[in-house]
Amino acid sequence: MNKDFLLELLATPSPSGAEMEIQHKWMEYVSEFADEMRTDHAGNVIGILNPEAEFKVLLAGHSDEIGFMVKKIDDKGFIRVEKLGGISHKPAIGMKVTIFGTHGKLNGVFGVNAEHHGGAKGEFTFDDLYIDCGATSKEEVEKYIEIGDLAVYKRDVEFLLNDRISGRGLDNRTGSFIVAEVLKEVAKRNPKVGVYAVSTVNEETNMGGAYFAGAGIKPTMAIACDVTFASDYPGIDSSKHTDVKIGGGPVIAKGAPINIKVNQMLLDAAKKLDMKVQYELTPRMTGTDADKLRLTGEGVPVSLLSLPLRYMHAPVETVSLKDMEEEIDLLVEMIANLTGNESVNPLKN
Repeated sequence: MNKDFLLELLATPSPSGAEMEIQHKWMEYVSEFADEMRTDHAGNVIGILNPEAEFKVLLAGHSDEIGFMVKKIDDKGFIRVEKLGGISHKPAIGMKVTIFGTHGKLNGVFGVNAEHHGGAKGEFTFDDLYIDCGATSKEEVEKYIEIGDLAVYKRDVEFLLNDRISGRGLDNRTGSFIVAEVLKEVAKRNPKVGVYAVSTVNEETNMGGAYFAGAGIKPTMAIACDVTFASDYPGIDSSKHTDVKIGGGPVIAKGAPINIKVNQMLLDAAKKLDMKVQYELTPRMTGTDADKLRLTGEGVPVSLLSLPLRYMHAPVETVSLKDMEEEIDLLVEMIANLTGNESVNPLKN
């Protein structure tokens, strides 16, 4: 597992709708071992092995992260923002931020009322957030940014105990990394099927990238590689959630959207590797790229394989590198053993 490439992806800002920089880096890396590279009009990047094969396996990991959109600049130069994806206002106060302005980059901080002046309001909302870039006027800020420009937290990856890392946007640039590493390792095993590793865009806002990918590739089966909620830290009501631990292995989804044949392929591979897996429930929808992939073309059988993650959509998302390595190994083992004659119809043997 190329940790340097992982850290490079995590250090590259990729707010949903502006993933170009991270996609260029992904494309450069994957082109070293893919048989063919493609892009599409959504902004997806696709690395392919065996492009002539009829049986096609699509792996999707989205490259975008949540963030903020500039919605107003007041006369004093303070900046108000809108949500970009499912980001919460509560962790924002006091955090550093980078705004990627149309005319230049600006650093700023989310202002917070001093405790001596009453502190943050108990019921503050997203509309109470503002960014202070040090400007003294609206005109000064407008030299750099326009309404609609994007911003993300300014935060580096932290290495924690037990081979764990923490930072912003691990959801789901880790998935984009995983599908690249799977393609690299599968290429060494001469697969009999077509393998399409896709770094998708826009998952955090509209999942349009996944739709473009599925519609364009028309895969035989697809696996979305994303993150899921760990439930192994204080404050979680264990009676309401499935047990998912970071360091406990990859997480396989079960539910109506999931193809049981594809899931069985994953379980067979896990058994061969003597690997422990965990489960999450997706009774109606998965909330991931799998939902859009499934509904493209004539329909695509899908599965969802996830990385356990603590503190979802906070600037301190935390995962285990061990889980990441095991997810890569599991997917490589499954794909390398496909013959291309497998049926994904749940009513056929």
